[in-house]
Amino acid sequence: MDAILGISAFYHDSAAALVVDGEVIAAAQEERFTRKKHDPSYPACAIDYVLSEAGLTLDKVGHVVFYDKPFLKFERLLETYVAYAPKGLKQFGMAMPVWLREKLFLKAQLTKNLKKLEKEFDAERLLFGEHHFSHAASAFYPSPFEEAIVLTLDGVGEWATTTVSIGKGNKLEIVKEIHFPHSLGLLYSAFTYYTGFRVNSGEYKVMGLAPYGEPKYKDLILDKLIDLKEDGSFRLDQSYFNYATGLTMTNKKFSNLFGEPVRKPESDQLTQFHMDIAASVQAVTEEVVLKMTRSLAKEYCIPNLCLAGGVSLNCVANGKILRDKNFKEIWVQPAAGDAGGALGAALAVWHKEIDKPRKVNPTDSMRGSYLGPSYSQEDIEKELINCDAKFEAVTEEEMLEQTSQALAEGKAVGWFQGRMEFGPRALGGRSILGDPRSETMQKTLNLRVKYRESFRPFAPSVLRQDVTEWFETDYDSPYMLLVDDVRKDKRIEMTKEEESLFGIDKLNIKRSSIPAVTHVDYSARIQTVHKNTNPKYHALITKFKEKTGCGVVINTSFNVRGEPIVCTPEDAFKCFMGTEIEMLAIGNCVLRKDQQDSSLVDNYKGKYEQD
Repeated sequence: MDAILGISAFYHDSAAALVVDGEVIAAAQEERFTRKKHDPSYPACAIDYVLSEAGLTLDKVGHVVFYDKPFLKFERLLETYVAYAPKGLKQFGMAMPVWLREKLFLKAQLTKNLKKLEKEFDAERLLFGEHHFSHAASAFYPSPFEEAIVLTLDGVGEWATTTVSIGKGNKLEIVKEIHFPHSLGLLYSAFTYYTGFRVNSGEYKVMGLAPYGEPKYKDLILDKLIDLKEDGSFRLDQSYFNYATGLTMTNKKFSNLFGEPVRKPESDQLTQFHMDIAASVQAVTEEVVLKMTRSLAKEYCIPNLCLAGGVSLNCVANGKILRDKNFKEIWVQPAAGDAGGALGAALAVWHKEIDKPRKVNPTDSMRGSYLGPSYSQEDIEKELINCDAKFEAVTEEEMLEQTSQALAEGKAVGWFQGRMEFGPRALGGRSILGDPRSETMQKTLNLRVKYRESFRPFAPSVLRQDVTEWFETDYDSPYMLLVDDVRKDKRIEMTKEEESLFGIDKLNIKRSSIPAVTHVDYSARIQTVHKNTNPKYHALITKFKEKTGCGVVINTSFNVRGEPIVCTPEDAFKCFMGTEIEMLAIGNCVLRKDQQDSSLVDNYKGKYEQD
């Protein structure tokens, strides 16, 4: 047996992953255990979990690998500050002490932490991968392809912001790179900052806001901010940005270009201008990605594409790549951000460093991304009793019957079953569910359950066999990373009066027979549910279909705004009691809000820092 522990940490979204004899055994983000959103700290809890899941202690692990190379990253910071001096002196003064104290000498720091688990841990067992190679490895090695082009796009790793790799068998080689400060991820983050959302967490809000606007500023962005070539390569005009050496993403020249100041989070209203800005940067992102993928398909003549890196979570762009049909198949790593780097680093050691052969799973090797902790029925009941919860323990069949009935009655249901998901999407393990046919459910879930912006869209979970009945696609999308259109015969066309409404006002217009998951442009972020990876979730939707004729449910993550997705039964109960979720199905236990002790009700609305 050869076990490899992968670690990502110290920047954002720390995580740990364990690979045993080339098989992905477990992976989890530290935030789920510490309850700190995007926790960047050393992932002690996540490491404990993945080892326990495999029944191993650290001394049985052959290699430990960190997902990037801190010395290269430090080199990039120093060279950047030298190139821009004296500009950036303030940021330099703030960053250097942290680097010299914590980040530069990560090997010693990691070794110190690992010795808490194994006193005799030898630092020679500790390896370091490259950031973008870790991303590429996370995308290619678990993919269902023998051969593929691998495209990684994010903010920045060490130097690279974009890489192209070719994978075949167990071989993976980076063949092209774009380097900092030219970054599609940082361009998108600059607009995230400009529209008043938090960088590294609010990018998906910009994507969600985009359908409410028009891409009025697309040409201006392409003319002034980004020099885009036909093959998708690009350069950013740094005179408009401040991220290289400043403490903000954009500068005054950027604001003057668009005619509005940076939106103040929470206090300044979202206007049509912000929606148009969001639509514009989304359109530019799609154009860059499509030019890139078209060029790569033509150059290498390989029919398969793998994607990873934070930009690969842009499911709208992913959907357009698929519909562009330059690739026969595409596969996106469900933990595409930095957390997935822990898994990629471990797989890279197995296949590249040790040179072990690769077994290609025709579906993929991610186990549906259900790689986190699970709880036995006994453990669930113990935790609920300790929480003073009132619950009914029933058979699985009865739990499914009661849950599907609650959904059919229009109730918001907390769903806690099996192993927790790895990555940012809830996939039917730690989910809040609802009826997609409801005209009010989107608004209700956003404002009364999730405590977040009303425009935020929800995803439909659809039985794989029913996907063509509801959507204009017949493609597997198990990880909720592809957007496609609702079928034309399910749509309700808007009137001229409705079309003329202000962006957010369109939210209340019924646009299809499943309005709660239909975006204003008639698209949806689809999750196909497969019996082989999540039989219980598949059975629930099947029962809901039997009652309603609809093989689709709303699926959103089990948390409130600013809170990590729930991990334990206790987390789930607390969130249930702190929101207007009406029913909780956890294992074979059924809990109803009106039966709980009112003294246990908690106000979750302001409990977590706003993301």
